[in-house]
Amino acid sequence: MDTDTHEDDFRSRAREAVLAAVRGLVLALVMMPVTLLCLVLTLVSLELLLVGVGFLLAPWILGGLRNYANTRRRLAEEWCGVRIPVTYRPVPAGAGPWTRTVTMLRDPQTWRDVRWLPADMTAGFVTALLPALVVFFPLQGLLLPAGLWRAYVSGPADTYWYAFVPVTGEATAVLAAALAAALLVFAHRFAPRLLTAHFRLTRAVLGGDQGELVERVRVLTETRRHAVDTSAVELRRIERDLHDGAQARLVAMGMDLGTIEMLVERDPAQAKRLIAQTRRNSAEALEELRDLVRGIHPPVLAERGLGDAVRALALRLPSATEVSVELPGRAEAPVESAAYFAVSEVLTNAVKHSGADRIWIDVHHDDGRLRITVTDNGQGGAAVGPGSGLAGIERRLGTFDGVLAVSSPAGGPTMVTMEIPCVLS
Repeated sequence: MDTDTHEDDFRSRAREAVLAAVRGLVLALVMMPVTLLCLVLTLVSLELLLVGVGFLLAPWILGGLRNYANTRRRLAEEWCGVRIPVTYRPVPAGAGPWTRTVTMLRDPQTWRDVRWLPADMTAGFVTALLPALVVFFPLQGLLLPAGLWRAYVSGPADTYWYAFVPVTGEATAVLAAALAAALLVFAHRFAPRLLTAHFRLTRAVLGGDQGELVERVRVLTETRRHAVDTSAVELRRIERDLHDGAQARLVAMGMDLGTIEMLVERDPAQAKRLIAQTRRNSAEALEELRDLVRGIHPPVLAERGLGDAVRALALRLPSATEVSVELPGRAEAPVESAAYFAVSEVLTNAVKHSGADRIWIDVHHDDGRLRITVTDNGQGGAAVGPGSGLAGIERRLGTFDGVLAVSSPAGGPTMVTMEIPCVLS
């Protein structure tokens, strides 16, 4: 059993070493020409700014540079787990060439991208090529004792150098093969780490010293602004509902009670009718106050938690709904409230716009994240856009570092996934 485990581990490491070598070759031989092209085009566009033409070219070229840098960021994370933060300042939507160019040139990350290009062509090229060298170069050395060394010499007095070993005959060819075997052992263990070193060098130049901190501050500033705006909207809604609903009914009840005082002796029958009407108004006012409180923080959510609150939402839907909940505990009250109202908004959209007759809700907690998935069999076409309900949900979740993902092809089905990092008590 142990032997099988060691063999599997050996094969796994060998595959990782070969994969690192191939990826290093891709970076060194395929990506480097692209890096050179980006550098040349960037320098040309910056020079053309002096004559005005650059303001038409620079936005496209700098945008292409951003896309290329983001591709390398993605490869760094997918291939070696090295995360390089993205800290670009957003370019205003619909901005003209002048505004786009000035915005990009004022962005410190743009100049980090430009400085990264020559670094990637020099030190980056070497570090990308190293995994391939330590994996493939030993293969040549292992073949030297088989007579391959003779192909590299033209006469008996010639010498072929394999690294620092002079190969002049079979004995020295065996020494070269021994060195190749040692290199191969080194490659078997360290080739993936050499590729990781390449991406760490990329992160050091491309990411900046405070890239993650800058990005975090930007995200927190944006989510704080959205949270303040959302709170102001909610406050205005509460004030409007109180003024137009319960407050108006209570004022009417006060007037009716005054009328009843005057009629109770002169016209008891009319007074009884007004008392009955006042009783109905009081019940309706109480119901409106309950709805208002439920809209602020539903009692079922406070008393029984998110799972039962979502089940209560599902019971009020006209569509057939299945709910699956796996929560071993409860999240903090603000997180539960945000998740509840996000689910409520998604379900409202599904009922109003999708034409779905069946909805599935899955709520569970895994890897430190609360995950909620709402799926319907409607007509699809839902998208996160400015002014849409889904955009509001995204902003609400963003306050808690949550994310929203929507899959809604034309014809359906629609799947909305929400994730909020949190711990359960």
